[in-house]
Amino acid sequence: MDERFTGSFTQQEPIPEAGIEAALAVLRHGRLHRYNVTPGELSETALLEQEFAALTGARHALAVASGGYALGCALRAAGVAAGDRVLTNAFTLAPVPGAIAALGAEPVYVGVTPALTIDLDDLAAKAGSARVLLLSHMRGHICDMDRLMRICDAAGIAVIEDCAHTMGAAWKGVPSGRHGIIGCYSTQTYKHVNSGEGGFLVTDDPEIAARAVILSGSYMLYERHLAAPAPEVFERVKYVTPNVSGRMDNLRAAILRPQLRALPDQVARWNARYAVVEDALRDVPGLALVPREPGAAPVGSSFQFLLLDWAAERVREVLARCAARGVELKWFGSEEPVGFTSRYDSWRYAPAPPMPATDRVLAAILDMRLPLTFSPEDCAQIGRILRAEVSAVWQQG
Repeated sequence: MDERFTGSFTQQEPIPEAGIEAALAVLRHGRLHRYNVTPGELSETALLEQEFAALTGARHALAVASGGYALGCALRAAGVAAGDRVLTNAFTLAPVPGAIAALGAEPVYVGVTPALTIDLDDLAAKAGSARVLLLSHMRGHICDMDRLMRICDAAGIAVIEDCAHTMGAAWKGVPSGRHGIIGCYSTQTYKHVNSGEGGFLVTDDPEIAARAVILSGSYMLYERHLAAPAPEVFERVKYVTPNVSGRMDNLRAAILRPQLRALPDQVARWNARYAVVEDALRDVPGLALVPREPGAAPVGSSFQFLLLDWAAERVREVLARCAARGVELKWFGSEEPVGFTSRYDSWRYAPAPPMPATDRVLAAILDMRLPLTFSPEDCAQIGRILRAEVSAVWQQG
């Protein structure tokens, strides 16, 4: 009888006991608002920002209400305004073009390669059409950042990195998010640290940092930040920067601080599980694994493979057969958005000229979460099921 996987693809690990204790302390004193502190007290959120800046090597860090808010705040702080065009990946999720469109700006989509990274040839061809690139390291796949920065620097393009899937990852030893002018991160439940919702942005630019703090809703309480620029920088921006409130609170910050300390160990655990699934799927006829750039040190918190040039009905059969055996896959080739999975041409608020090479890749992408509640043995079983079902459909011809 065929084996069936019984684990949950949406069940995360529990919050560490240290995080639970810290959260209880916040609940007991009741000062959840990040600026509600007693004399001499440092808020959990300010301490978290200081620790995240140290983790990434950034001069400044800001904790915010969500990863999507971080993107919008970063774009505003970088000076993007209504009517501007902003380059961004065609392979991405809705909050990324949504952050651009929310400013009245226009996403300009750049293609995706079979390595699931931004198409640098297409980027070079479109480099003259915008002054900002909002780069998604989608599903943790990191492109050749050296070449990307050469293209952008030569064209005068400012790079904002969406690192929702790459917190803890690096390119040639440089933490993800530290190549551009701003790095944005998510702490939503399915990301690498979990506060339900939340996010960060980091930058070395003091004026961008000051604008972001004011944007997030600091009012004139910016001196209560530990990872923000000096007061004189705020004097230059505080009266010309709108308040678009999106602060993180002390409860979520308390939950996150112990998780940040554990992040390197968690990254190693994810990558070990990714390797188990990858090994199980080597040399499966009709299935292409996703290559990693040699300079990338990724975080394997999700897994993708490609069924290039398969007919849609055969891909759907793979999905159905795997689901019947307890393995949940998402497909980026569906014409209609399903759950969190959508395509660049799903968002009707922005122009989406046809991109045949990108459409070919998107039609092939199958996507799967790898939560740390899965053991290596679970991952091996998932790999066996995927191998068997893809092979069975392939053999049908």
